[in-house]
Amino acid sequence: MKLIITATSALALVAIAATPVSSQEMTAVSFGGAYGAAQKEHMVDPFIEETGINVLFEDYSGGVAEIKAQVEAGNVQWDAVDIEVIDLERACSEGLLEVIPRDILPPGDDGTPAEEDFYPAAIESECGVGVIFWAVIFAYNTETIEGGNPTTINDLFDTKKFPGKRALRKRPQVNLEWALLADGVAPGDVYDVLSTDEGQDRAFAKLATIKDDIVWYDSWSQAPQLLNDGGAVMVQSANGRIFGAIKDDGRPFVQVWDSNLYDLDVWSVVKGAPNKEAAFEFVAFATSTKPLVGMEDVAYGPTRRSSQPLLSPGIADELPTAHVDEGIKVDGIFWADFGESLGEKFNEWLLQ
Repeated sequence: MKLIITATSALALVAIAATPVSSQEMTAVSFGGAYGAAQKEHMVDPFIEETGINVLFEDYSGGVAEIKAQVEAGNVQWDAVDIEVIDLERACSEGLLEVIPRDILPPGDDGTPAEEDFYPAAIESECGVGVIFWAVIFAYNTETIEGGNPTTINDLFDTKKFPGKRALRKRPQVNLEWALLADGVAPGDVYDVLSTDEGQDRAFAKLATIKDDIVWYDSWSQAPQLLNDGGAVMVQSANGRIFGAIKDDGRPFVQVWDSNLYDLDVWSVVKGAPNKEAAFEFVAFATSTKPLVGMEDVAYGPTRRSSQPLLSPGIADELPTAHVDEGIKVDGIFWADFGESLGEKFNEWLLQ
């Protein structure tokens, strides 16, 4: 009996040692909707096929709160997370994310070393690797809008000329910048003004002029739904959400690029991730040349130069990089410094 047990144990150890990588599993979270579907098609599924590592792909609403709660509780459930740069600096500085070794990043498909292939902004932070360039725009439905066709950020705040609800994401980011722009602050001065108490009061006061007409939502995926079902006549949205609704569903939506706020999303790895090495491998794969090209499906720009020649003809004009002159770059450092305090002010303002 002892010999049988010993032999069985030995065989079990051999089996464990020989277990293929396919027994591994990790969790990646992103923003769902058409965006998540594009990532699943071009990043997640090919990664699973190539490596055998199973990826549980889940949705979240963005921000830092859920990541912080997991890390501080010592109960990390997520491995890789798609995070907006507007939140990245804060999450990184608070020790909520792992440092991603740059030597794991492969060269571009054309042989260009990764550090030269990525646009600089995509690898500025040690805690993330760029996935997309995106922009927050506002859009309207031609079948429900009254008063003409909105063309500027001022029109979003003009409820007399353009009556109806406006749907905005429930957070201070973007809303406060837009409020100052609509109040006459020059694009280059927005963050200087917003860093002062007077400037913050000015932004909240401008936002208050449409407060009764605002429908607040939590997830980007809700924006096209609200515009389609009449919940709002104008919506704030990540540009790709509206592009997808127009392209794939034939919705009568129009994007307004004036005063767009553009930035990046990155793949990051949560501090203490239970499957950290698998997550690093996933980030390296997902940010390689061909997977990044796939994000053109939702009108987001790739973060590698080697991806540009592989884009479909005519798509470049639909990407945020074609409209930077009409907008401003999100200041991630500003939001790392002021995000928590302005978040508290914003929540207090909502209750007034």
